[in-house]
Amino acid sequence: MVQVRIGGPLASMAGGLTRFELEASNIREILTGLGEACPRLKPVLEQGVTVAIDGELYRNAWFQPVKPDSEIYILPRMAGG
Repeated sequence: MVQVRIGGPLASMAGGLTRFELEASNIREILTGLGEACPRLKPVLEQGVTVAIDGELYRNAWFQPVKPDSEIYILPRMAGG
């Protein structure tokens, strides 16, 4: 199981929930589990989000592994420049 945190507009879409405990071994499984746990988030997750794992940001890295003790945050998609 991994602990996943969300905030800001994502938390408001999740009814104010900010923490989820999910069975997942990679980013794809985290996003799938989060969409199942909170269906209102599913469209946003499908459009794309940024996932921070232990302080490193990932986008479209579906098979990036996660460990049970990893610090995981789901953030709205970030545009870079």
